[in-house]
Amino acid sequence: MVKTMTEQTQAALLAKSASERDIAEDGLKGEMDFIPLTREQAQRLREQEPPVSIWWIVLGQLAVGLVAALVAWGATDKSHVAWSVLYGALAVVIPGALFARGLTSQFSSISPVTAGFGFFVWEAVKIGVSVGMLAAAPRLVADLDWLAMLIGLILALKVYWLALLLRHKRKTA
Repeated sequence: MVKTMTEQTQAALLAKSASERDIAEDGLKGEMDFIPLTREQAQRLREQEPPVSIWWIVLGQLAVGLVAALVAWGATDKSHVAWSVLYGALAVVIPGALFARGLTSQFSSISPVTAGFGFFVWEAVKIGVSVGMLAAAPRLVADLDWLAMLIGLILALKVYWLALLLRHKRKTA
């Protein structure tokens, strides 16, 4: 009986490993079906999916911040509300510009490793500058309106989604 149980266990293990081998072989077949693009196909793909410049996004954030500040000033007739909205947008724009400058620097294009490392370094710089600007806001903006600053910050952050939406529409047009 012990021998039978061992034989059954071994048979079950062999069946399991055989099915795992089949799955692994199927996975390899899927990888072997990969066909690299030709130079012409890659060029057509780049034309169909043009990259969005990070500098256009930063400029878009600045424009949205300026328009939102003007609208806030016109709606409330209070300059401190407009300055609060603009400062909120600048808390996104300035760190974003530093990030863009860091990513587009010559150092970041040396190798994929330095590009990856640079991405994380500049993202940390961006977050640190954003937090520092928000912490310094009460000292830098007279009669700071926190809600208005938050609105400016959120509107500037939403430009990323707007850029993706416009890119999608441009692609399908």
